[in-house]
Amino acid sequence: MFYITYTQMVIAISLAWVIIRAICSVKNRKFDIKRELQLLLVYVCIVVVARFTFFPFSKVDGVIQPLVLDTAKIWPFRVNFVPFVHMTDYPTKGEILLNFIGNTAMFIPLGIVWPSVFKKLDTHLKVIGAGFGFSLIIEILQLPFFDRVSDVDDLILNTLGFLIGYGIYLLVKTLSTRKHNK
Repeated sequence: MFYITYTQMVIAISLAWVIIRAICSVKNRKFDIKRELQLLLVYVCIVVVARFTFFPFSKVDGVIQPLVLDTAKIWPFRVNFVPFVHMTDYPTKGEILLNFIGNTAMFIPLGIVWPSVFKKLDTHLKVIGAGFGFSLIIEILQLPFFDRVSDVDDLILNTLGFLIGYGIYLLVKTLSTRKHNK
């Protein structure tokens, strides 16, 4: 059995981020502080999403519980491929609402930040693909952890949140363009 704490995951994400950004700077032969600050927003989004998608929501004695990798319990994978069947399989209406709102709201900032930082996300289809793809990666990465469930509902709600964020991004962009043109 192997335990991964949230701190260990943040360190791993941070190291990967620094290495990738250093390689990009060397490859491009420049370091643009404005661009790096924009990308820092992407990093923050990734770390926050990792917290809520890989680690139990509740804390014990104020501590985020670790992610458990138990090779004896990996198989069979816990996967739900049928949409909306298990969406209400929670003890209370509050937990149902928390699941629905949480899975949606968590991706709204990504839908705002990613199109503003990554200019190649310039069509609705690309934005939908980015939101769906990132959510799919998370669901796949959850497969080996017996206390996590890869769920098509999460994929749908995460993508919906990303699209809501993208809608907010487009609205702000349109309003600022109109204000600038007047």
